[in-house]
Amino acid sequence: MSNFTDMDCYLFGQATHYDIYKKMGAHLMEKDGARGVCFDVWAPNADRVYVIGDFNNWNETAHQMERVNPETMGVYELFIPEVKEGNMYKFLIIDRNGGKHYKADPYGNYAQLRPETASIVTDISKFKWSDSAWMKKRAEVGHDGLYSQPMAIYEVHPGSWMRHPGREGDGFYTYRELAKSLIEYVKEMGYTHIELMGISEYPYDGSWGYQVTGYYAPTSRYGTPEDFAYLVNQCHKNKIGVILDWVPAHFPRDAHGLAEFDGTRLYEYPDPRKGEHPDWGTKIFNYEKNEVKNFLIGSALMWIENYHIDGLRVDAVASMLYLDYGKQDGQWVPNRYGGNKNLEAIEFFKHINTLVLGRNPGAMMIAEESTAWPKVTGSVEEDGLNFSFKWNMGWMNDFTDYMKLDPYFRKYNHNKMTFAMSYNESEKYILVLSHDEVVHLKCSMLNKMPGYEADKFKNLMAGYAFMMGHSGKKLLFMGQDFAQAQEWSEERELDWYLLENPDHRKIHDWMKELLQLYRKNPCLYELDHSWDGFEWINANDGDRSIFSFVRKSADGKNNMLFVINFTPVERSDFRVGVPKNKTYKLVLNSEDPKFGGSDTDRPLSYKAKKKECDGRKYSIEYPLPAYGVAVFKY
Repeated sequence: MSNFTDMDCYLFGQATHYDIYKKMGAHLMEKDGARGVCFDVWAPNADRVYVIGDFNNWNETAHQMERVNPETMGVYELFIPEVKEGNMYKFLIIDRNGGKHYKADPYGNYAQLRPETASIVTDISKFKWSDSAWMKKRAEVGHDGLYSQPMAIYEVHPGSWMRHPGREGDGFYTYRELAKSLIEYVKEMGYTHIELMGISEYPYDGSWGYQVTGYYAPTSRYGTPEDFAYLVNQCHKNKIGVILDWVPAHFPRDAHGLAEFDGTRLYEYPDPRKGEHPDWGTKIFNYEKNEVKNFLIGSALMWIENYHIDGLRVDAVASMLYLDYGKQDGQWVPNRYGGNKNLEAIEFFKHINTLVLGRNPGAMMIAEESTAWPKVTGSVEEDGLNFSFKWNMGWMNDFTDYMKLDPYFRKYNHNKMTFAMSYNESEKYILVLSHDEVVHLKCSMLNKMPGYEADKFKNLMAGYAFMMGHSGKKLLFMGQDFAQAQEWSEERELDWYLLENPDHRKIHDWMKELLQLYRKNPCLYELDHSWDGFEWINANDGDRSIFSFVRKSADGKNNMLFVINFTPVERSDFRVGVPKNKTYKLVLNSEDPKFGGSDTDRPLSYKAKKKECDGRKYSIEYPLPAYGVAVFKY
């Protein structure tokens, strides 16, 4: 009897075989008393398929596979005795014209280190997890509970976070080394989650992992699948969530990958106007085909259910939703109604998001979606895509545009910093300053800032305070929290030596203080997606480029007032309206000596006075320094 049964064929053909990764690929098993490996691959248009590997000296005809269901499915299978964990293999596919295609296993769980391209037999089910406390709490929080939790994400490219000088090869930290050093850093700073770039196996370092060949394999750059599971397990034991970048939008043309897999356009749309990205030189998945959808669904579920991943950040969502994304006239085909929406991709998102979140309470699906597509985080019942969160790219563009301006011109662009609150309730947002903002000649965050060196650091402090106070969950790319000076490159580690410099250390300490403040005060995250949690004190002080706003907790007992000055002009007579006749306790002050300031005797308490300001009956007086940030608790 075959491993891949008639029921497997049926479910696969319906895109509902949710444990497909336990059947497809290479699996260690015993058959008729013999230990070995069962290989399964989907290649419906092949003439013949063979398994070749180091166990048969890559003999091209030694092990021919048999078609499981000759009439319908096109799944080929072969059990080979005595093949063991660690053996390398590929599928040799002979197409109907006699052409040969040497393919890595689409469902392979482990791959050779690039530039080699074979798959490696492994067992991803044997890791002994010890994160049950984390997994239980995650399930208890559930999907709706996520929105009232703190989320400060540290986005990391593991290969360039730190490197070992002088180590043979690339000097990469391994998954197990990251489980020590990266976790220590993230805990010390106060982030709640790590988002890892480039974990699914990929051939070209310069793609940062966004052109995937191994949708079921953690990259071998940093170790084995078991090592990767160890990293996730250690994160959870240290109360840190793990999010992975996941790329169902497109795949590269590499000969060993999915492109023209069985001699035909199997995984991609057959019409190149629908099946290719001209700008990226990649192939677009065919979301009309159930087996292709099942391939992607199985990948998402494997990361979340087998590797205990807490969320998938879905890359390039807009490129999937729009048929004309990045294309000129004549390069795309309208849908059946004559429009530019990819109807199959929309249905795919509704299916996968509902499924993943339904099966895994507390897990997240996060959209990197760069347009104004409505209801990305709306429910399927209201015709939404059902993502948990959406990256707020609009906020990011407005924020960086404003921060780049000479302070003199900021008064004419005041609305760039207030606009995001006008649409804050339309989606569940994450505010992001991601890797995309510090590459391709966009400058590091520090060097986006205007003015002399000292001004750049003060601008950055003010900007980060605004971000951490604003509604929405947070994401910061590695290096930004100590003001990395160079643009990021995947080819080298971050400039950690900058922490010896007092100015960079000051940013590091400031960001750490902001993160601790954020985590300790529910008013900064509990009501992120409602006007109940945010109130402008003065959104219109453009002439002075000062922003004042309040963050409110659900019980109304612990609230915070933020005042941020985005010019180098001191306001010694500054007064700000306050919501209540209370005492306001200064909990964060950018001029504190520990952040390089000179305030040694500034009072910590400010009693409201009955004096009208900002349209309020009560106000407090606070001498506001140049680029000053003051946060009060009441």
